[in-house]
Amino acid sequence: MKKTNAELFARAQRVIPGGVNSPVRAFRAVGGTPRFIERAQGAYLWDAEGKRYIDYIGSWGPMILGHGHPAVLEAVQKAAVDGFSFGAPTEREVELAEAIIAQVPGVEQVRLVSSGTEAGMSALRLARGATGRVKIVKFEGCYHGHADALLVKAGSGLATFGHPTSAGVPEDVVKHTLVLEYNNVEQIEQVFATQGDEIACVMIEPIAGNMNFVRASVPFMKRLRELCTQHGTLLVFDEVMTGFRVALGGAQSLYAQRIPGFRPDLSVFGKVIGGGMPLAAFGGSRAVMSLLAPLGPVYQAGTLSGNPVATACGLATLREIARPGFFEALAARTRALVDGLTAAARAAGVPLVGDCEGGMFGFFFADALPQNYGAVLATDKDRFNRYFHAMLERGIYLAPALYEAGFVSAAHSAADIEATVAASAQALRA
Repeated sequence: MKKTNAELFARAQRVIPGGVNSPVRAFRAVGGTPRFIERAQGAYLWDAEGKRYIDYIGSWGPMILGHGHPAVLEAVQKAAVDGFSFGAPTEREVELAEAIIAQVPGVEQVRLVSSGTEAGMSALRLARGATGRVKIVKFEGCYHGHADALLVKAGSGLATFGHPTSAGVPEDVVKHTLVLEYNNVEQIEQVFATQGDEIACVMIEPIAGNMNFVRASVPFMKRLRELCTQHGTLLVFDEVMTGFRVALGGAQSLYAQRIPGFRPDLSVFGKVIGGGMPLAAFGGSRAVMSLLAPLGPVYQAGTLSGNPVATACGLATLREIARPGFFEALAARTRALVDGLTAAARAAGVPLVGDCEGGMFGFFFADALPQNYGAVLATDKDRFNRYFHAMLERGIYLAPALYEAGFVSAAHSAADIEATVAASAQALRA
């Protein structure tokens, strides 16, 4: 006998804090009962009650090929037969590292890990070890995992030191973290003018996916690169979400087209490179990466790093998305979705703006695209929450929070996009 989503959620809350193993899944931001997913295939999810949804979360980004892609499934099955984990090197992890390096010019070596949080935390430690400095800069609204030093918010005034946004994070841990406003050139210039020679790294999501979808402007990124170079500060691109998702070479390849010679010093990857398995990576120049143990003094290790089943999944995924025309087709499908959603809103007289790159998109109930976290907070959250539930009722599975980007996969058909736009037109009038 099938259980209902409500029954499963009640059961989960008895044994799991909040009933979920990652907070946003609890639907606290939008209200209501989370859907417990039973299976997925292609562009679709089915919940415990048997209802089908067109999926625009895609496991929060990894499922760029859709769920259950035959080539990926075959690779995982073959790898699982050979062994789940060895705790020793394998050829496949070398192949995956080579595949990442082949597509990202600024990366000469990578270290594989098991999660985006682990990769971001390790890149931060490496930057401090490479520079001998302790201060770091991050931007309000950018999320780099739940490492203590990065769970901070800005205080009052310009470029104040961070204060913990989570209980259990001591003030001393984040006292060296500076939090600035995204896309604010004046702020970064002021901070570098007064503290530039003390800053180990600047970590940034080039397209922020945790305040929905907000991209760093080209002038902002150009100036950030100039200041980091001038002061010997490492520029760290967090491409956990954007890497191999917005373009084959990640977001950094898009900035390189607009800023001559542009590249970050360190890059953090996840999601797509694991194809849905727990896998992430960080990488950079050979000189910086050689500071990692066992070659150098910066320690980092992990029992499941380079897991043979996860690397099989990731490698098969990267091989598929490297096929000619893949990203052109994916970007066209994503653009059709965003254009359709904005047109439907315009017809309904509802202020809605959207943006997209590759297979990643976002939209806001606002008159103009936000450029920073403060502007995102000013968008119509109540309308989003009503819209989310109206879409869910119509079989469209969007992120259950205003602050999360969405994802389109190669499995989404033109008919799926049309059905989504039609559902949106109905939802906006509901």
